[in-house]
Amino acid sequence: MRSADLQRGPDRASSGVGTRKCEMTVHNLYIFDRNGACLHYSEWNRKKQAGISKQEEFKLMYGMLFSIRSFVSKMSPLDMREGFQCFQTSRYKLHFYETPTGLKFIMNTDLSVPNARETLHQIYSTLYVDYIVKNPLCSLGDPLQSDLFSARLDTFIKNLPYFNPRAA
Repeated sequence: MRSADLQRGPDRASSGVGTRKCEMTVHNLYIFDRNGACLHYSEWNRKKQAGISKQEEFKLMYGMLFSIRSFVSKMSPLDMREGFQCFQTSRYKLHFYETPTGLKFIMNTDLSVPNARETLHQIYSTLYVDYIVKNPLCSLGDPLQSDLFSARLDTFIKNLPYFNPRAA
């Protein structure tokens, strides 16, 4: 028996029964404008749907973010220069990044994913700026209709070190 098997006990040795693998993954991504309109939504490993329309889900997500940001800014004992960045439940972690122009990028991940603020910043600074802002066919403030943006975003997310397509 290996030492790891001894720590689990003889009835669980080498079988993996009773142990939970830590499989990191990305569930979904929202992009909101400064007024709360959802400009883009993508999902990868979302196992449970909300049971409401996507439009209602977008309103609930934006409303929750608005409330949390307000609460954090009023209740924090420290100067919140960076503001609200992350929210964690017992099942998922919500990562948040807001641009100087008021765009909001929200990514839901597994609990074991570290702070994804830099990842969200990269999505904004490389993908959004290159494929939306610099694209004369895209109107800023309208829902994102760029297939190229969607394809590059999908590739970017699937190449993240913490993306696992089979995570539960």
